[in-house]
Amino acid sequence: MRVFLEHFQPFNLELTLCCGQAFRWEKLGEWWYGVVKDKVLKVKQDGGTLEFENVNPDFVKEYFGLKDDLPLILTEIAKDKHIEEAVKALRGLRILRQDPWECLISYMCATYKNIPAIKRMLSNLSRKFGEPTVLDGYTFYTFPTAEKLADTSLKELAECGLGYRAKYISETAKKVSNGEFDVESLKKESYEKAREMLLTLKGVGLKVADCVALFALEKLEAFPVDVWIKRVILNHYANHFEKSFTDKVSLKKSLTKADYERLSFFGRKYFGRYAGYAQEYLYHFERMNR
Repeated sequence: MRVFLEHFQPFNLELTLCCGQAFRWEKLGEWWYGVVKDKVLKVKQDGGTLEFENVNPDFVKEYFGLKDDLPLILTEIAKDKHIEEAVKALRGLRILRQDPWECLISYMCATYKNIPAIKRMLSNLSRKFGEPTVLDGYTFYTFPTAEKLADTSLKELAECGLGYRAKYISETAKKVSNGEFDVESLKKESYEKAREMLLTLKGVGLKVADCVALFALEKLEAFPVDVWIKRVILNHYANHFEKSFTDKVSLKKSLTKADYERLSFFGRKYFGRYAGYAQEYLYHFERMNR
């Protein structure tokens, strides 16, 4: 099947899947393969045409953020020369609409880990506790359900390379599977409320909550702060803070809660309602130019 992209609504599949927001896509030949919820899909882009199999057009438009008015968003966030450079270099990158449950566990795994390590953990979890599904002779695995992980021992979870995260993921799976915590319903809440609810889960800090809010709950104002974004702010936006603050933050390996809140609040206030898009463009631009 095909989706024909409107010429005035740019989309770049490669940038969108390689910018660090999702972890279970891989390119095999000219096709990208991924598992979203219980579906394995393949997709490729040829100019203004997006070709795909195993899902319907509405699914593709929703998942890849094709309903976002990207020219409007990029115009709104282009507040200065630095982000204008990022927007020019990465035009077409879109925020995905990930499955909230998988996104939550993915970012719980992501704390203090690089992208290859995160991918290994999620691959191990899926192979061990997900369901196999075959497309084009390749075997893929669905992401394990909350019920499946809730019934799994800490030892089995730890064998997937989760380390101390196993305990937190087990507790979260139990809360989701017994109905105590409904991550899907957070889409209906405000950004502030959704974030507040996510922070009640053990193993979910401010950055994880903001990532889930942005990449799965459609809170496009969320502005996650990690080492890359901290570097961007110190190098390009330090004039928005007093020198004593930037000096203090630059010397610290990790941010305190107060430091994180201040940097994230700056991002939301400065870039506005689409601060999450600004964050992703700045983040990936920084990584590309390291």
